[in-house]
Amino acid sequence: MLTENRITRIVITGPESTGKTELAQALADKWKTVWIPEYARFYVENLGRPYSYDDVIRIAKYQITQEAEYASRIGNGILFYDTWLIITKVWFDLVFGKCPEWVSDHIRSSKIDLFLVCATDLPWISDPVRENGGDKREELFGLYCDEIRSFGFNYEIVGGIGNLRVENAMKALSRNGLNM
Repeated sequence: MLTENRITRIVITGPESTGKTELAQALADKWKTVWIPEYARFYVENLGRPYSYDDVIRIAKYQITQEAEYASRIGNGILFYDTWLIITKVWFDLVFGKCPEWVSDHIRSSKIDLFLVCATDLPWISDPVRENGGDKREELFGLYCDEIRSFGFNYEIVGGIGNLRVENAMKALSRNGLNM
């Protein structure tokens, strides 16, 4: 998968409280590369009011800008994403019943090599930003997998507690041609 003068792009995604950030950071550390932190959480935490459709537009646009900025930092190698536009698209559809076509267009034209979808085997931990515990997590898990498949991307489901989750992610990367 990793070729000269090309960035291999790995998205870590999944429902809330499934260890995406920890996994993205751990994988980036193992590969000695950078990872793109989740922007939506930061944005909503600092909003001071309920988010709106226009806020999610801003988040999506910033995610695209972030992607270009981080890719320019590494030039060649591997780039990990802590969430990505698939979650944002589902957020648009689920919360607002509509998604801007340019979001879908960007997803379609993206060169994501692999999605690692975090399983819901970690306990959900409530915080002021999270809003989808319980059965909603399972529903979102299914929606994310459906969206990834509908766009034709390759994905693997990653489960396990603690270091086992990182080990399982490394095995998934290896099965997809990424070896350290």
